Amino acid sequence: MLRALIEAGVEPDLVLGTSVGAINGAVVAAEPGIGSVDRLAVLWQELAGSDVFGGSLLARTATLVRTRTHMHGLDPLRHLLAEQLGELRFEDLPVPFQCVAASIENATEHWFERGRIVDSVLASCAVPGLLPPVNIDGEHYLDGGLVDSIPVGRAIALGARTVYVLQVGRVEAPLRPPRHPWEVALVAFEIARRHRFASTMRDVPTDVDVHVLPIGAEPLPFTDRRQFRYRDFSSVPGKIDAAYVASRAYLLRQQARR
Repeated sequence: MLRALIEAGVEPDLVLGTSVGAINGAVVAAEPGIGSVDRLAVLWQELAGSDVFGGSLLARTATLVRTRTHMHGLDPLRHLLAEQLGELRFEDLPVPFQCVAASIENATEHWFERGRIVDSVLASCAVPGLLPPVNIDGEHYLDGGLVDSIPVGRAIALGARTVYVLQVGRVEAPLRPPRHPWEVALVAFEIARRHRFASTMRDVPTDVDVHVLPIGAEPLPFTDRRQFRYRDFSSVPGKIDAAYVASRAYLLRQQARR
């Protein structure tokens, strides 16, 4: 999606990121050009071969038994982010960037827009159950997707009038009533998560254009267990290619209408 946007001449004035999108967003804001696409390709290749989500089933189970809350530590992901972003601060970026995390103590969203980027991105990516909460200045944070998974409303509030949503297809994945005990909580959470996006899209001002870029593939049903194989990155290259082709075609159609 990012490659298609850059090739179409779309240059960002503002970048917002949630969860894994905070990683991508930070890299784009640091280098808002085709170079960021190449950097992200390298980053995701390194993530696939790293120990961020590594360890045997026995090791992961041992971590969960020991911590009682998560299966992986923060240090491998922190190290990988530091390799890409170093000591960069929000204030140093050529394009304004913000990322969101869920504050535990305040039970609300928290938007990071100043300070060291690595810590804030790590907080935005702290998936419950996989990673522990991130402590920043005495406050603990979990994954930003819990509070604002697709922050169109935040973009509009900050003055955006054309918004491009780079999403992973979950809003398009069909939902159905749960049929197994493990699906109940998943479906309930997904309804709550999508409700905010649906409400925001319903209330988009008439002078704002929002483009939800296509993933280029049929999304899996939300309760399909294949999408929860978070350690399997084998399908990533194919998904990147499919999203590029679909997004490029979408942007060409938009240009033809002008």
